[in-house]
Amino acid sequence: MPSHSGLMTIIDRAVRKAGPRLRRDFNEVQQLQVSRKGPADFVSIADQRAEQTIYEELSRARPDWGFLMEERGEVPGDPNKPRFIVDPLDGTTNFLHGIPHFSISIAVEETLPNGKREITSAMVYQPITDEAFWAEKGRGAWVQEQRLRVSARRDLADSLIATGIPFLGHGNFTEWSRIFGAIAPEVAGIRRMGSAALDLAWVAAGRYDGYWESGLKPWDVAAGMLLVKEAGGFVSDFRGSDQMMQRSEILAANDALQSRLHKLLANALR
Repeated sequence: MPSHSGLMTIIDRAVRKAGPRLRRDFNEVQQLQVSRKGPADFVSIADQRAEQTIYEELSRARPDWGFLMEERGEVPGDPNKPRFIVDPLDGTTNFLHGIPHFSISIAVEETLPNGKREITSAMVYQPITDEAFWAEKGRGAWVQEQRLRVSARRDLADSLIATGIPFLGHGNFTEWSRIFGAIAPEVAGIRRMGSAALDLAWVAAGRYDGYWESGLKPWDVAAGMLLVKEAGGFVSDFRGSDQMMQRSEILAANDALQSRLHKLLANALR
């Protein structure tokens, strides 16, 4: 049975305090106050309540750490300390339509001596199923107390791949269509579920065999990237490098499928 570090215990406590309120709000979604941030981009009082709860819990435990949060933006902290990257409700559109597929995502980002930043702790929590997917650098990835491993499938023809689809005001329809046209004929199926954090958690759990998406924010993918890596998978941007958050694009799979998917994707973008 894995034991949480003190930091992971803090993160777990934060998501489990925010989770029940999200479940209550989900059951009363018709009564929620909702505002529009941009085209097809909504924020509800549920997002804001969850973020406030998480912020209070984490800042109480680590008062000198900074934050990067979806709704509140960047909250500076001690530059020599790590920072939390938080999405309080990934899958808001699902949430507002009564679709029970959304998550809370929290990652810890540390600055290395060479100046590069690295995700070292992560949790993606699904309030409806009460599944907590978590990982710490060098300690593997887990859901509750069960070790996670990426899928062992080696053939694209047997593989189920997840993605995100461009929509009103978001994403590059032409680019996505070219990638879809290259990958879809080669695989057993493609899914678009509406929560990037959960998509990556499900790749780590072997439920999906691979995943690609662009136009994402750091809080969408920070936690999920570490989950996939610690579950034995590979994560890259569309060029095959490690600039996923900088380039707002991600490709994740096991070693065999990652190379094959990357080849299809790269050829589609030429």
